[in-house]
Amino acid sequence: MRRIIVLLFIALCYANTFPQQISYSKNYTDMQNITGIKVGTNGIWAATTGGGFFYNIANGSFTTVNKVDGLNSISLSAVAIDNSGNIWFGSTDGTVNVYDPSNKTTQPILDIFNSGRSSKQINDEEVSGDTIIISHDFGVSLVDSKNLVFFDTYFRFGTLTSNIKVNSAYKNNLFYVCTQFGIGIQKAGAVNLSAPDSWNVYTSANGLPSDNALRVTSFDGKIIAATDKGLAQFDGTSWSSFLPQFNNRNIKDILATGDSLLILVDNEIDVYKNNTAYTLDGSANTNLLKLGYSQSLGAIAASRKGIFITKKSAAENYIKPNGPTSNQFPSMVVDSKANLWSASGKDGSGVGFYKFDGVEWTNFSSSSITSLRTNDFYRVYAAPDNSVYFGSWGAGFIKVSNNQITSFDTSGTGLVGIPADAKFLVITGFAVDTKNNLWVMNYWPGDGNTLSVFSADKNWYHIKVPAEANLTLEKHFNLVIDQSGTKWYCSQDSRRAGLYFFNENGTLNNSNDDISGFISTSSGLNSNLINSLVIDNRGDLWVGTTSGANVITNLRSVATGTNSLKISNIFTLSQQTVNCIAVDGLNQKWIGSNGGLLLVNSDGSSLLAAYNTKNSALLSDQIVSLAIDVNSGIVYAGTNDGITAFKTSAEKPQSEFTSLSVYPSPFKLTSGKNQLTIKGLVKDSDIKILTISGKLVREMSSPGGNIAFWDGRNNRGELVSSGVYLIVAYDKEGNNVITGKVAVLHE
Repeated sequence: MRRIIVLLFIALCYANTFPQQISYSKNYTDMQNITGIKVGTNGIWAATTGGGFFYNIANGSFTTVNKVDGLNSISLSAVAIDNSGNIWFGSTDGTVNVYDPSNKTTQPILDIFNSGRSSKQINDEEVSGDTIIISHDFGVSLVDSKNLVFFDTYFRFGTLTSNIKVNSAYKNNLFYVCTQFGIGIQKAGAVNLSAPDSWNVYTSANGLPSDNALRVTSFDGKIIAATDKGLAQFDGTSWSSFLPQFNNRNIKDILATGDSLLILVDNEIDVYKNNTAYTLDGSANTNLLKLGYSQSLGAIAASRKGIFITKKSAAENYIKPNGPTSNQFPSMVVDSKANLWSASGKDGSGVGFYKFDGVEWTNFSSSSITSLRTNDFYRVYAAPDNSVYFGSWGAGFIKVSNNQITSFDTSGTGLVGIPADAKFLVITGFAVDTKNNLWVMNYWPGDGNTLSVFSADKNWYHIKVPAEANLTLEKHFNLVIDQSGTKWYCSQDSRRAGLYFFNENGTLNNSNDDISGFISTSSGLNSNLINSLVIDNRGDLWVGTTSGANVITNLRSVATGTNSLKISNIFTLSQQTVNCIAVDGLNQKWIGSNGGLLLVNSDGSSLLAAYNTKNSALLSDQIVSLAIDVNSGIVYAGTNDGITAFKTSAEKPQSEFTSLSVYPSPFKLTSGKNQLTIKGLVKDSDIKILTISGKLVREMSSPGGNIAFWDGRNNRGELVSSGVYLIVAYDKEGNNVITGKVAVLHE
């Protein structure tokens, strides 16, 4: 009963929260995995597993289309261009997004998505007049491109199984439907195509090289089919081999263009022209998927590394927008220069690490940097001196500083890897103390030394924490250091899972004065499975667990030996799986959960905002990592589908007043929502809005940071009259004052 009441309370909190002021959102995704291409006017439209993009052939620029542009789903699987120039993006979840490039708007079509089918991916889209032919995992649907209405869906083709997956469909007087069990062809004169007997079915028994047909097209007056074992031509009754040299070869796609037939066979593009077949120059070293053709670029193909361009040199033949090389962001951090750094993965899934400077992504991997022994970088930390450390899954860790990379492993450091392989060293945490010593956490140390220290004088020390009870524990994560120098971390080892603390009392070479301890559910934690630790701006420790969050105060008592810690439950986060926590410039807490992104006030007593895939640009409701640029107020939310960046008002306040920026000006008021931004504030500024004659109109306080907002209303909640208004901002003591002004107009 108590659990039900808690859940109802949280639901009411969500229902009554108002969004934090967000001026814009952006998505950052890996767009190199191309699933479909179509050549349009002036360029190429591509569907990718991270959204869509347009490549302008003339100037080499890219226009990306993502969640912030209205896409309901970014895992795209097909693309088409209708006769009005609208782009039809098909998705793996069945959503069809119709994007209008002229006004940058998107209209979702959810008929297939809402079908209730367990598998509903859009596999191909073709245009026939005003009809869009959509092939999906349970048939073929026809959509009117003018009014976006489904007017027919075919589930059964002759003797083929009902609701069969359709690879592609083609219309040339008759409909041709390609499946992995054969080709269905509309019978001449058949009108009711929903009836199975309106279709003839052809398989390998009727001359096809294979039952698995990928595409049908018309070339040189012939109907040609591509299968995974060669090509075939249709004479109206049966199929026979076409171009025997391709027999028993995997034909992934075919495309007729002018007097040529392009053939995607295995990982090469061949051309059949004037009764001769030849392979195009430009070898591909990645998986090619679908074909395209451009007058200026020639034959192109969708690939796992971008759009493959045969006419470019080998070093330049993959075209893709700048971005991260994966949609994996297990750990992120923002350094003091506002660069975002991210790890990429573990256990063979990593692709290196990434850096984003606010404009451009730079990707680092062993293929481009020979000194990197692995691509499995799993944790990242930005030190006060702006060095960035990456912990790897098996190869130790690296330091990135001034464009130099230094590697640390078991050689010469005294660090020991896992019990089964002493050289397999997994590092999952870093922290720098006030003496500039680097603390390093070992995921599973075979010698039991969970913490190691690389001192400022370049010596290594290794520490076996007494609270671990001489167990060789694994799954150590989340190392942080509080203001008294106490190290906090967790272990998810089932033998002794929970929260640990350790303080060496400033003597790395003397263990007699060490202090350590263990905290678990018996001490007041919500759960022993801890996913996140962070020290906030007041010096309190926030603990994110699989069952909500705790805050631990009076941390100084550990260093003094009194150990009078106070553990509180954050009620607003009860029952949430807290994956990550980040603190913004106003000491507010951003919480990454399995149900979206939550914002609570500084002490966690109020839920300020809740964001998910339905009410924001978030790419997934499961947030796996968070990073905040406290100076700009940008919050980066990492998911397994990409990053969403939110520009918030939680900018770090100015140390003193220098200038006040007020916008927009003029401030045009409507009957709806209005917002004037006041920027350039010191901490906890008070603000007064005055008429030009000095009459007080509105007084308010800033949220605590660099920015405040005015809704154009007076203290009684009424919209103010048109005119010029003075804005006076001052600190709490009234010693520092700054003014600005704005013209207010009624539309």
